[in-house]
Amino acid sequence: MIKFNEKDLRQLETLEISVDKVESQIESFKKGFTFTQIESPCFIEQGINIIPESEFENLINLSDKASLESRLIKFVPASGAASRMFKTLAYFNNNFEKITDTNIKILAEQGDKEANELYKFISSVKKFAFFDDLRIVMAKDGFDINSLITTGEYKEIIDYLLEEKGLNYSNLPKGLLKFHNYSNSEPRTPFEEHLVEAAIYTKDKNNQAKIHFTVSPEHLESVSNYLNKIKGIYEKKFKVNFKIEYSVQKTSTNTIAVDMNNQPFYDDNEILFRPAGHGALIQNLDDLKANIIFIKNIDNVIPDNIKAQTINYKKALAGFLINLQNKIFYFLKSIDSDNYNLEDIYNFTENELLLKIPQSIKNESKENQVTYLQSKLNRPIRVCGMVKNQGEAGGGPFWIISKNNQSMQIVESSQIDLKDGRQKDIFNQSTHFNPVDLVCGVKDYRGNNFNLEKYIDIETGFISNKSKDGKELKALELPGLWNGAMAYWNTIFIEVPLITFNPVKTVNDLLRDEHQVL
Repeated sequence: MIKFNEKDLRQLETLEISVDKVESQIESFKKGFTFTQIESPCFIEQGINIIPESEFENLINLSDKASLESRLIKFVPASGAASRMFKTLAYFNNNFEKITDTNIKILAEQGDKEANELYKFISSVKKFAFFDDLRIVMAKDGFDINSLITTGEYKEIIDYLLEEKGLNYSNLPKGLLKFHNYSNSEPRTPFEEHLVEAAIYTKDKNNQAKIHFTVSPEHLESVSNYLNKIKGIYEKKFKVNFKIEYSVQKTSTNTIAVDMNNQPFYDDNEILFRPAGHGALIQNLDDLKANIIFIKNIDNVIPDNIKAQTINYKKALAGFLINLQNKIFYFLKSIDSDNYNLEDIYNFTENELLLKIPQSIKNESKENQVTYLQSKLNRPIRVCGMVKNQGEAGGGPFWIISKNNQSMQIVESSQIDLKDGRQKDIFNQSTHFNPVDLVCGVKDYRGNNFNLEKYIDIETGFISNKSKDGKELKALELPGLWNGAMAYWNTIFIEVPLITFNPVKTVNDLLRDEHQVL
């Protein structure tokens, strides 16, 4: 047991973190986390569904009806800074006194991947949606960006893109960067594209569309000011009123950092606590007290020229969830009224929810079987779009074994022991990737919201090695929002077209053809 002094205890009280929680986290550092045991990838018709073309219209109608009834809201984790988008540019800006056409070409010819990325950026800089803003801000300080490009001098261009004296893009939230060019209107940011999507598939009968952004505390004011400034453009265009909500990751979800001996890590005589990853946002999701929630990452936004197919699939996923939810509610209500067919419930649970029911349960008394089935059916539900794997790093759909139960989960590569030959082979057989395209049902059949924290698998956290002022430390991430934080939800995977997945992880991703709507 750790002995905290009075100052430590006051700090915990301020952060609203209990001593018990801290001690539990330290225990996690000591014992570590076991790897997730994957049994098989989910394949088409073996865990991944395909929606027949003939069902689309009905599913879209179900989604539209729920939208009119004000049951839908869009949830966008938008906390991330854009710094990782510009990692390569920042490296050169910080380490090279001059960045010229000559020295970059030399490095590129030597096979330097970062130099190739930089050269690709510079050679296409005029195509980016933010180019005009960059040209204007540089001109105010006497720099002609076109002349600099012609003479092969790039240092000032990169400097003014990334740093505070210019556009400050490396320090802004990703949602505020200009992503998409349009020939008939101003370029759009991810925040704007998410407003457009919300207007199309969450608008209710009173023309209200609901969207919730999670943002970093330091960006809350700038983001809310920005959206208040521009939302009227889209309200007028789509004849909608936006209800925009914000939340920040709670300090109470921060996790303690420890030294290499698993003792609290102190920084300036205070215990160091760190944000615990996107898994902490399960509390923000819980606080919505919503009905049906769309979840999509801030940087996965689709320009108008390919938006229609994406919207149809979003609605189809929602319709699929509503249809499934209606069946679950029917069976649970039939149990309540003692007017049920046990065989029908088993068929639905095993064949549509794809839950594996142990034979030992079927040998129990009828009363015990019904209690078991109730516990399985009465849970939050998520329908997750899955795209064909094109070599993206990240999670995918797998059958796993946990506590002698088999279930379908989204599993990240970091959760798998890839040094184990069998586990690596299973992982490499995976055909699909998780694009974070979820629709979630968070109310039970009686109309009450589930307590989402009850459905977290706390054994799926993650420990990473970090440093602070040159001192090594260990950091703890909570179970991921769509991984362990939703481990005990009922889960359905559905294949969606690759065109619906359009993430921007590096600045050059903005050069994909579908981003340039010219």
